[in-house]
Amino acid sequence: MNAIETCDLTRAFGERLVVDRLTLAAPRGAVFGFLGPNGAGKTTTVRMLAALIAPTAGSAVVAGYRLGEDDQMIRRSVGLLTESPGLYERLSAHQNLHFFARLYDLDTARAAVQTERYLRMLELWDRRDDPVGSFSRGMRQKLAIARALLHEPTVIFLDEPTAGLDPEAARIVREFIKELRAEGRTIFLTTHNLPEADELCDTIAVFRTRLLRIGAPAALRAELFGSGARIRIAGDAGLFLDAVRALPFVHAVTASGDVLNVSLHDPDEHNPFLVRALIDAGAAIRYVEPREHSLEEVYLQLVREGMSQEGEYA
Repeated sequence: MNAIETCDLTRAFGERLVVDRLTLAAPRGAVFGFLGPNGAGKTTTVRMLAALIAPTAGSAVVAGYRLGEDDQMIRRSVGLLTESPGLYERLSAHQNLHFFARLYDLDTARAAVQTERYLRMLELWDRRDDPVGSFSRGMRQKLAIARALLHEPTVIFLDEPTAGLDPEAARIVREFIKELRAEGRTIFLTTHNLPEADELCDTIAVFRTRLLRIGAPAALRAELFGSGARIRIAGDAGLFLDAVRALPFVHAVTASGDVLNVSLHDPDEHNPFLVRALIDAGAAIRYVEPREHSLEEVYLQLVREGMSQEGEYA
């Protein structure tokens, strides 16, 4: 079952089309990455899905509630971390969370439990009585995440949750996101940190006003670039190009120094035969490893394709 479903969701500001007929589904209990360049319409999409602004056209269901009909229930069912979260700097971390807990209609006992739980999980408990104005950027970000989770939302929108954080704080946030997924929450994540998206996301959507492509990171790699193997041998790899090209399951092969880069449809099935052919040809193989393109390469390829298509339609 899906936590978020949209059908032709559209938003325009005057004559400027910001979100163009977005149709997607985000499964429950998964991290859904929503990637795109600045100005692509990601934040506008999140604001619509969180029932903060209305769409111009199209429909959406979030946490089982229909956008435009059950907006109050959507707002009660989602948590939202914006790119620039507002916190009361003169209040302590503890006081900030208690204040927002009251806005979520949590009673005093429940607010106390939730506040302690998330401050401990995000390693802020020892600073709970310090004013937020004395916090680092990373500490403020973690406190804002805790605020978004006080009412135990089933769907959580995180807009650049690790932007500007030091490596240790970013690691804590990433591990926390994994814990939320393990609890069955759905996380809708926007980020420019592509290695982070690769680590966290079960599914990614690449978006630039309209949806360019959607799928699991590994599936998108295979779709765009195929699969393959990287083989390091002793000596000049170019000497074995003909032996590899002769294999019927090899789509392409290149040599660079002592490395052969081989494109295959199914490396798990074909690698043993590839290795045997190289050995029979006299190659001394040092190691074989998967040849994978980075998520950055996938992302840039899709964005370039999207820009090219925009030019064709102009």
